Amino acid sequence: MMKHALLIPMLVLALLAAAPARADCYADYKAKQDNPLRLHYGVARLPDTACTPQAASRQLAPRLAREGWTLLNILSIFGPEGLEQRKDSAGPYFLRY
Repeated sequence: MMKHALLIPMLVLALLAAAPARADCYADYKAKQDNPLRLHYGVARLPDTACTPQAASRQLAPRLAREGWTLLNILSIFGPEGLEQRKDSAGPYFLRY
């Protein structure tokens, strides 16, 4: 009986250690609309599986397209430590998409 009492906590600890650490991932980007030409700079939260510029583009382009925007480029990928310094520049496009 004592072996079973120790086995369960050990299994839980092993599963937690094997799970990847979840890191918040963000991208800042530039997008445009045509007729008339409009540009915006924004910041978007990404799933932790999209923390590369290529993966971020694949995630973000369809989100922007739903509202008529075309993704121009991903400027950078960063963690939560970079949010505050970009908030004012992104204005209404801060974490909108």
